[in-house]
Amino acid sequence: MRDSPGSDASAADSGTTAQAELRLAAALHDGLCADPFGSLGPHRAGRAGPVRLRVFVPGSDAVAVLARASRQPLGRLQPIGGSGLFTGDVVLGDTGDYLLQIDSPLGRRAVEDPYRFGPWLGDTDVWLLGEGRHLRPWEKLGAHPCTIGGVAGVAFAVWAPNARQLGLAGDFNLWNGRCHPMRLRRECGVWEIFVPQLTAGALYKFDVLGAEGLRQLKSDPYALSSELHPGHASRVLALPEPVPGRAEQRQQANALGAPISIYEVHAGSWRRPGGAMPDWDYLARQLVPYAAGLGFTHIELLPIHEHPFYASWGYQPTGLYAPTARYGTPESFRAFVSAVHDAGMYLILDWVPGHFPNDAHGLARFDGTALYEHADPREGYHPDWDTLIYNWGRNEVRNFLVGNALFWIERYGVDGLRVDAVASMLYRDYSRAEGEWIPNRHGGRENLEAIAFLREVNRIVGEQTPGAVTIAEESTAFPGVTKPPWVHGLGFHYKWNMGWMHDTLGYFATDPVYRKHNHDRISFMMMYTYSEHFVLPLSHDEVVHGKGSLYGRMPGDPWQKRANLKALFALMYAQPGRKLLFMGSEFGQQREWNHDDELDWGLLQDRGHAGVQRLVRDLNQLYRSRPALHARDDEPAGFSWTEVNDRPYSVFAFMRHGHAPLEQMLVVCNFTPVPREGYRVGVPQGGVWRECLNTDSDHYGGSGVGNLGAVRAEAVPAHGLPMSLRLTLPPLGVLWFEPERAA
Repeated sequence: MRDSPGSDASAADSGTTAQAELRLAAALHDGLCADPFGSLGPHRAGRAGPVRLRVFVPGSDAVAVLARASRQPLGRLQPIGGSGLFTGDVVLGDTGDYLLQIDSPLGRRAVEDPYRFGPWLGDTDVWLLGEGRHLRPWEKLGAHPCTIGGVAGVAFAVWAPNARQLGLAGDFNLWNGRCHPMRLRRECGVWEIFVPQLTAGALYKFDVLGAEGLRQLKSDPYALSSELHPGHASRVLALPEPVPGRAEQRQQANALGAPISIYEVHAGSWRRPGGAMPDWDYLARQLVPYAAGLGFTHIELLPIHEHPFYASWGYQPTGLYAPTARYGTPESFRAFVSAVHDAGMYLILDWVPGHFPNDAHGLARFDGTALYEHADPREGYHPDWDTLIYNWGRNEVRNFLVGNALFWIERYGVDGLRVDAVASMLYRDYSRAEGEWIPNRHGGRENLEAIAFLREVNRIVGEQTPGAVTIAEESTAFPGVTKPPWVHGLGFHYKWNMGWMHDTLGYFATDPVYRKHNHDRISFMMMYTYSEHFVLPLSHDEVVHGKGSLYGRMPGDPWQKRANLKALFALMYAQPGRKLLFMGSEFGQQREWNHDDELDWGLLQDRGHAGVQRLVRDLNQLYRSRPALHARDDEPAGFSWTEVNDRPYSVFAFMRHGHAPLEQMLVVCNFTPVPREGYRVGVPQGGVWRECLNTDSDHYGGSGVGNLGAVRAEAVPAHGLPMSLRLTLPPLGVLWFEPERAA
C-alpha cells in the first residue's frame, strides 16, 4: 500500500479536493493519466486511520468495498461526476486486503483491485532489461499467469520507453484500455500491470499512446499465443515447461560428420485434408511418419511464427514468440515436436531476425517512434519486401531476438534454427542503389551491428543449448560464416551452399547435347567445398516465382525429366555436404509449388513418380548407413576425383572415403541419354565392387541398364589407380559402387 498520493492530476495537497478528483477523472477518461498507480488503489494519508481508495470502472453504477475474507461491507465509494471514477475513505484493517463489489448493467461482481498490487518486475529484472542483457527476457516481458500476494492473475509487461501512456485492453474489459492504465518502470522503459483473477486464454492488446500523440492497439511482441487471423489479438498463455534431455541426442545428430538429410516443409500446403488447412495433430500423424519412412533425419519447417500475410509463407512475422494459430494451439505444436523426436528425427525452424512487416498492429513504430527498427529508411526499410529492418545496434532489440532463439530451443525442444536472408543483414547496401544506403563507421558496406548480433546469438545458442545448430542462408562469399566468433567468424554451424545450387541446377536444366560446354558447373564446387561447413539445398526458393518445379526444369520428355531428376538427387547425396530437399521434389512434383494447395499426391499412382520417391528413400538409407558418404564431409581427404575431364561424354567419377580403409564409395555419373558400354573407371583395390545404387534401375522406373549388381575389378590401371572396373553406364544415370567386403 502506498503511503501518500502520487504527484498526478489528483495530488496537489492530500489529493482529496473535488477539483483534483475531477482532473484525475478527466485524465483517466481520456487515457492520459501519467501515473495511474500514484492515483488509483489505496493511499494512506498518514500512519493510521482510513485510506483514500480510488477506482476507475467506467460504465458502472456503484462500487462498494468488502473485507476480502468475510465479504462484509467496509464502505461505499462515491462517483465523481459520472466519469467512472469512484473515491472514498475506507478503514481496511490490519491486512489491508479487500475486494471491490461493482454494480453495473451487466450485474454485480466482486473483484480484486489491480492497483493494490506491487510491481511485477524485480530490481534485477529492471536492471537486466534496461541494459538489454536479460538472457531470457520472455520470462518477464509479455503476459504471465502467476500469483502475487496469494492472488492468482496475469502479469503483463511491455517495452515502450517513449510512449506517453499504455493501457491494457482485452476481452475482459470490453477492449477499453483506459480501464487498466499501466505503470511505467522508467529505469528500463517497461510498462507493467498485474490483473488479478485473469486466467490463461484471455485476449489482449496494448493501448499505446505514442510519443507523437497517436493512439494504437498493438499486439504483444512477446505474446506466446495469438488469435486466429484475421484477428491480431494476443492470447494469455503460460510459458511452456522447458524440454529437458535433448543435448546429447542433438550433439550426435547435428555434429560435423553426422548424416544430415533435411525434408523442408511448408506446413500449410504439404497436405490439405478435405481441402482444409492441416493442423499440428494431423501433421504429427501424417507428415512425421512419412518423412521418417523416407529416411530423412531432420524436418525443417518454413517459419511458423505468427504472421498476418499467409502468402509470405511466414517470412514476415509479427509474433516471433507465438506459433501461428493457423495450425492449432501452441500445445499442439509442442506435441508435434515431440512426435518428431519420438520418430527418431530432429526439427529445424526457419527463423527471421532480419526484418518484420509494417502492419499497424505489430512492431512498426511501436511506441510512436522507430523503436525496433531504424528511423532512417536507408537503414530501416527493406525495398525488396516492403518490410522494416531491425535495429541490431539497440541493446533491447538484440535482447528480444537473442532471447527468441533460446526460447524455441529451450521451451519447445527445437533442435536448430535456419536463419533466413543472412546476406541482407550483412551488407548495408544490399539491394540498394548508390546513395540509398549509409556506410558503417569505417566507411564500408558491412553492417557491423548485424555481424555483432549474429555472433552473439550463435555464441549464446552454443553456450546455453549444446548440440542445437544454427544454419545460415547466406548467398555471398562473406568469409567465415561457419567459423567460430572467437576467430572472427559468424559462428554458424552450417551454411547453405547457394553456389552449388545455382551451378548444379543450371547444369541439369541444360539440354544434354550442350552439357559438355558446362562441364565445370559440376566440378567447380570442389574448389570451395571446404571453405565452410555446407548444406546442399534444393529448397522452396527453387520451385516458386516462375521457376517451375525441379521436375519441370529438367529437359526432355517425361521419362528423361524423371531420369535427370534422379541423377540430380544421386549426385547431391554423393557429394560432400548435408542434404536438403523441399517437399514434393521427392516424388517429382510437376507443377510449381502453390502455397494455397496441397502437393500433387496423385502422381504417386504413376510408376515413374513412385520410382523417384523410392530412390529418395534408398538414397537416405545408404547415405545414413555408409560412413564414406558423410563421415568426412568437411575433410579434403574424404573426396577424390577419379574422372573429371570427360567433357565429350559428360561423365564424372569420384570416390568418397570414410575413416576406415574399406569405407569407400565409387560414384559414376553419365549425364547424357546415351548408354556407355565398356567404360573403364579406375579403383584403388581389387575384388568385387557391388553396385549398391543405380538410378536407372527398373525399381526406380528406369530402363534397367546396369551391371547385374556387381563388377569384379581387373588388373588394368586407369585414372592413375592400379585396378579398374569395366562398366555399363546407363543413360542419364548415376551408379554407386562399394567394395563387397565393406557392404
